[in-house]
Amino acid sequence: MSDDGMVQLDIDFTEVEEEMLSCNASDSLPSMPGENAGVLQVGEDREGSDEDVRSSSLHSLEDLVLSFLTQLVEVLPDAYSQTCDKIPKHKSIKLEMADRRKSCDGNNFPRHEISMPQRSRGPSARPFAQVLRTVDLMHEALTNGVPTTKRDMYYKDVELFGSQPTVDRLVDDLAATLEVGRADLYVRASLKGLICGAGLTIHLRCGEIMHMSDQEPALIPHSEDIERFDVDGELAWVLVVEKEAVFQTLCRLRLTTHAGLPGKGLVITGKGYPDVATRQLVRTLSTNLPPHVPVLALVDGDAYGIDILSVYKNGSARMQHENAHLAAERVHWLGLWSSELAAHGIQKDALLPITKHDEKKARSMLKRDGLPARWQKELQHMLFARRKAEIEILSTVGPASYAAGPGVNGYMRSGEPGSSGIPLLRYLLAKISSACVGAGRTDPRLGL
Repeated sequence: MSDDGMVQLDIDFTEVEEEMLSCNASDSLPSMPGENAGVLQVGEDREGSDEDVRSSSLHSLEDLVLSFLTQLVEVLPDAYSQTCDKIPKHKSIKLEMADRRKSCDGNNFPRHEISMPQRSRGPSARPFAQVLRTVDLMHEALTNGVPTTKRDMYYKDVELFGSQPTVDRLVDDLAATLEVGRADLYVRASLKGLICGAGLTIHLRCGEIMHMSDQEPALIPHSEDIERFDVDGELAWVLVVEKEAVFQTLCRLRLTTHAGLPGKGLVITGKGYPDVATRQLVRTLSTNLPPHVPVLALVDGDAYGIDILSVYKNGSARMQHENAHLAAERVHWLGLWSSELAAHGIQKDALLPITKHDEKKARSMLKRDGLPARWQKELQHMLFARRKAEIEILSTVGPASYAAGPGVNGYMRSGEPGSSGIPLLRYLLAKISSACVGAGRTDPRLGL
């Protein structure tokens, strides 16, 4: 621990193997001030240098192209042959790609083939051209040592790709096919996640140090650019927020240092469905912070909010091959629960009616294996009531709903700082404090 109470986390973020952050939270982060705090070494040294990884990725891409060219030579007629008109019609060029629509076994996806020529109304060469152009742009980035973004790749050949989702799909398909991370192919998504809270300092590989603020949000950098974190020894909680508007409000209210909470905190948002950089940060905190520091999530009480929560906690179907180092299993759903709103004086008529898309999404999620009981209950409640709860509904809560809250189990006593005022703030002060106490963190101000 440094003189200013910061605990150093030396984390190699270039690691994409499952062992990257495999240590248990209980034995990873040093104790808080007053105990034996120290320096944390997380993860194992990567097998080979960054240059080795780059070289391996280059060879994988070149092998894929070589396979295509070899098949092309075998299929094309010999220009000097006298029997070129007798080329067998059954010959075709085939390329095996990972089928990310199906569940994978570890990093191994089921495969599907794209072939040329094929019996279809559309041009059969176009899928191959799109794959090879994507490989070409990846190869260029790896050769130059300068990462590219999916957005840049799309604009380099708009006519061929046709749409941004095509590039997004191809990039992840190729990463899954080659069994590597997207970052190993020098492809990045545009940054969008934000973080607020002075309890964290980020040291970048370029030597720059990012000092977080309790009021001004900062853009979450790519994990490949991060060398290590310094975590304040007094950090007591982490809150992941679905919506940027809510996040900005909490930053202006300085929730991370509010006197009504047991200690300092961090607030993070991925602005809806999170980007990879945000998910990796939440994963890192979830894996390495001690058990008494809860990692909480505030999302809408509807199917899409719960799905965003699932992406943080369990990973996404689209990136199954990278979920091992993206899923943050310790994330706990703090709220918003549609079933709790009646107790806060919010009537059913104040909630928004669900749409056909909401209903379809909810029924689809209820079919998922291993869905937590609480999630099932909230989805079923939403379908039964035909209403959904968005975070903004808390603005209709009256002061009386929290003024008499219990003073133990982490809830504020009447008259404590923050026990009146903005409804959203009252709601979070009560629930974050309760979560901290439930996680085993004591607050001397509550006599616990």
